[in-house]
Amino acid sequence: MTSAEKRYLRGLAELGPGARATGEVANVFGKKASAFGVVREKLIEKGMIYQPSYGMIEFTVPLFDDFLRREMALVSSASEKDE
Repeated sequence: MTSAEKRYLRGLAELGPGARATGEVANVFGKKASAFGVVREKLIEKGMIYQPSYGMIEFTVPLFDDFLRREMALVSSASEKDE
Protein backbone atom coordinates (compact mmCIF):
# COMPACT_ATOMS: atom_id res chain seq x y z
CA MET A 1 0.00 0.00 0.00
CA THR A 2 1.35 3.42 -0.93
CA SER A 3 1.80 6.25 1.55
CA ALA A 4 -0.94 8.20 -0.25
CA GLU A 5 -3.34 5.28 0.20
CA LYS A 6 -2.47 5.03 3.89
CA ARG A 7 -3.05 8.76 4.37
CA TYR A 8 -6.41 8.54 2.63
CA LEU A 9 -7.49 5.65 4.88
CA ARG A 10 -6.40 7.61 7.96
CA GLY A 11 -8.40 10.60 6.77
CA LEU A 12 -11.49 8.44 6.29
CA ALA A 13 -10.98 6.85 9.72
CA GLU A 14 -10.78 10.26 11.39
CA LEU A 15 -14.33 10.98 10.20
CA GLY A 16 -15.73 8.04 12.16
CA PRO A 17 -18.00 5.14 11.23
CA GLY A 18 -20.34 4.89 8.28
CA ALA A 19 -20.39 6.05 4.70
CA ARG A 20 -18.79 9.42 4.00
CA ALA A 21 -18.85 11.75 1.05
CA THR A 22 -15.61 11.74 -0.89
CA GLY A 23 -15.50 15.51 -0.40
CA GLU A 24 -15.47 15.07 3.38
CA VAL A 25 -12.28 13.02 3.20
CA ALA A 26 -10.72 15.54 0.84
CA ASN A 27 -11.61 18.34 3.27
CA VAL A 28 -9.52 16.61 5.96
CA PHE A 29 -6.52 17.39 3.74
CA GLY A 30 -7.76 20.75 2.48
CA LYS A 31 -8.15 19.51 -1.10
CA LYS A 32 -10.87 18.74 -3.64
CA ALA A 33 -12.29 15.23 -3.96
CA SER A 34 -10.97 15.00 -7.52
CA ALA A 35 -7.40 15.17 -6.17
CA PHE A 36 -7.86 11.69 -4.70
CA GLY A 37 -9.59 9.94 -7.58
CA VAL A 38 -6.72 7.59 -8.43
CA VAL A 39 -5.98 6.79 -4.78
CA ARG A 40 -9.66 6.11 -4.10
CA GLU A 41 -9.95 3.79 -7.12
CA LYS A 42 -6.85 1.83 -6.07
CA LEU A 43 -8.29 1.35 -2.57
CA ILE A 44 -11.58 0.14 -4.07
CA GLU A 45 -9.65 -2.31 -6.29
CA LYS A 46 -7.74 -3.56 -3.25
CA GLY A 47 -11.00 -4.11 -1.36
CA MET A 48 -10.25 -1.65 1.45
CA ILE A 49 -13.19 0.67 0.72
CA TYR A 50 -16.32 0.55 -1.42
CA GLN A 51 -18.91 2.94 -2.82
CA PRO A 52 -22.33 2.27 -1.29
CA SER A 53 -23.71 5.05 -3.51
CA TYR A 54 -22.42 7.72 -5.86
CA GLY A 55 -19.95 10.06 -4.18
CA MET A 56 -19.87 8.04 -0.97
CA ILE A 57 -17.21 5.70 0.40
CA GLU A 58 -17.01 3.36 3.36
CA PHE A 59 -14.60 0.80 4.77
CA THR A 60 -15.35 -2.75 3.66
CA VAL A 61 -14.46 -4.16 7.10
CA PRO A 62 -16.79 -3.20 9.95
CA LEU A 63 -15.11 -1.18 12.72
CA PHE A 64 -11.93 -0.74 10.66
CA ASP A 65 -12.09 2.99 11.37
CA ASP A 66 -11.90 2.22 15.12
CA PHE A 67 -8.89 -0.01 14.55
CA LEU A 68 -7.06 2.65 12.53
CA ARG A 69 -7.78 5.35 15.10
CA ARG A 70 -6.42 3.10 17.89
CA GLU A 71 -3.31 2.29 15.84
CA MET A 72 -2.75 5.97 15.03
CA ALA A 73 -2.98 6.80 18.75
CA LEU A 74 -0.47 4.05 19.60
CA VAL A 75 1.98 5.21 16.95
CA SER A 76 1.57 8.82 18.06
CA SER A 77 2.16 8.03 21.74
CA ALA A 78 5.17 5.82 20.90
CA SER A 79 6.77 8.59 18.84
CA GLU A 80 6.21 11.08 21.66
CA LYS A 81 8.06 8.76 24.07
CA ASP A 82 10.99 8.58 21.65
CA GLU A 83 11.42 12.36 21.71
